[in-house]
Amino acid sequence: MSLHSAPLETQLAIDLIMLLENHNLPIQVVLEALKIVERDFQHKLDQETLSSDSA
Repeated sequence: MSLHSAPLETQLAIDLIMLLENHNLPIQVVLEALKIVERDFQHKLDQETLSSDSA
């Protein structure tokens, strides 16, 4: 399977991995940053869910 036919989340994950690896950051820093990103996007998803439930 080529990357172009992979699911969008797989393509994004590969792009993010490449971006993070190119910065040569400590692994622990990357993992902590990803937790922050996940919380942020989870919050946005929760807000969308609340908005669509009240509509």
